Amino acid sequence: MERRRAQILLADYNSLQPDYEGRASGLLRELLGATGDSTVIQPRFACDYGYNIRIGARGFVNYNCVFLDCAPIVIGDHLQMGPAVQLYTASHPIDPDERRSGLEAAQPIRIGNDVWIGGGSIVLPGVSIGDGAVIGAGSVVTRDVAPRCIVAGNPARVRRALA
Repeated sequence: MERRRAQILLADYNSLQPDYEGRASGLLRELLGATGDSTVIQPRFACDYGYNIRIGARGFVNYNCVFLDCAPIVIGDHLQMGPAVQLYTASHPIDPDERRSGLEAAQPIRIGNDVWIGGGSIVLPGVSIGDGAVIGAGSVVTRDVAPRCIVAGNPARVRRALA
């Protein structure tokens, strides 16, 4: 029932004409747990539930992003997110017998203020990204990222710290 609610709201949101800005922000407020002023999410956007997602003020989420929000996804202010970024809170057991049983787990993702996540990046369950961090395009973020660091690659590694 909860996923169905999200899918109905997402279908409405993703089919809006570009000049329906007021309707778009209203649908986002209804879908998401919280959204700050002047936050923009470009369509096509996809998520599981929506209410587990909190995005701060003046964030920008580009086209075709996927937020699997089985656990909370908390994002600070001034986010810049490229296209096709994926945030995964859900995970499954390694053992095939356990997977067959339908067992799932989820861990929250936390993203600080002033973070830039390059296009095509994937952030895995349980990861925290510190304030001012930069994630290079196409990165797979498997571990926490310290504030004001640039990480890139698969798996993402620290390339340098910002002053």
